[in-house]
Amino acid sequence: MGFTMGLNLLLLIAMVATNILSLYHLSSNLQSKPTSHAPVQQPVPDHLINQLRTIRATIFHLTRIQDANAKPSSTSKPAIPSDLLLYSKLAPIASSCHNHPDLLHQYMNYTPFSLCPVDDELAEALILRGCHPLPRRRCFAATPQKTTTSYPLHPFPALLPDQAVVWSKYACKSFACLNRDNKFKGFNTSTVSKPTFLSSASDLDITIPEFLKLAKTLSSPIRLGLDVGGGTGAFAARMKLRNVTVLTTTMNLGAPYNEVVALRGLVPLHVPLQQRLPVFDGVLDFVRLGHAVNRWIPLVAMEFLVFDVDRVLRGGGLLWIDHFFSKGEDLEKVYAPLIGKLGYKRVKWAIGKKMDGSGVKNGEVYLTALLQKPVSK
Repeated sequence: MGFTMGLNLLLLIAMVATNILSLYHLSSNLQSKPTSHAPVQQPVPDHLINQLRTIRATIFHLTRIQDANAKPSSTSKPAIPSDLLLYSKLAPIASSCHNHPDLLHQYMNYTPFSLCPVDDELAEALILRGCHPLPRRRCFAATPQKTTTSYPLHPFPALLPDQAVVWSKYACKSFACLNRDNKFKGFNTSTVSKPTFLSSASDLDITIPEFLKLAKTLSSPIRLGLDVGGGTGAFAARMKLRNVTVLTTTMNLGAPYNEVVALRGLVPLHVPLQQRLPVFDGVLDFVRLGHAVNRWIPLVAMEFLVFDVDRVLRGGGLLWIDHFFSKGEDLEKVYAPLIGKLGYKRVKWAIGKKMDGSGVKNGEVYLTALLQKPVSK
């Protein structure tokens, strides 16, 4: 309080002094004005100019000090949520989270020990911006109002139970709606649907029987794998029928992809493409990169991704690149050399034109490749 009053007093004295000096100079000019009608410009004395400059600089400096010591106004940054402060003392928070404080504070602004807010879109917005893993929260995740005891035992169930999903966060409110409005998104899990991964339409397709046969000829056992960007888990479901365990990374993006993977009796990993794979080093027999991995991923991020795949693959493991698309010239000059940095053996390398509207317009091509990691380095 005293410091602020002192600053105000100094400001008042400085402004009064400025006015007095200005008036003095003006009055002296009027008194010394000649009787002649011709106007005569009187030069301002240097000492007066220097005094005025000093006073104005003092006012400016004092004003800055006062602003720096002023109490925060209503437009200042909001307070950090208490649970965010508490959790930050227990575990590190991803550095990218701090680049989006508004979203992070909104996510952590909840009532502890009560129901969590229904904010899946907010959570995924943070994750896709690199804020992963998200900070933990001390609240109860929402569960469906009506539950079911008849969960599917087969990975290709004829019907998925609507009661197993909290639909309030999605535009569709049933699997029937999803199947109607998203025919090609994989929500029709019945075996009546197109036998994906079992038939081949071109050299770009690798069927599961072909993949297993090639792995056998390479003396590479197939027991455990990872499907990156696996959507609703169709590939992992097919492999489950072959007694192969496949983890599936997937994001929800407006539809219950993770829930569907789990309903099929599979393991969904809620992980974005730019984050480190949550698997230990050298433990996987194979990794499949699906349609989600394409030329829209920044080149440096792509490089980190393929080397992270190398990290989790065991010696002799297989990397399956399935329908990666890019411009033809970029595949030759950019992506093929990038993949070549791994030093893997080419088991299959097939290139074909991308014949949809975007592919024709942009001169895009598909690449399907099967590569084997060296046994030792």
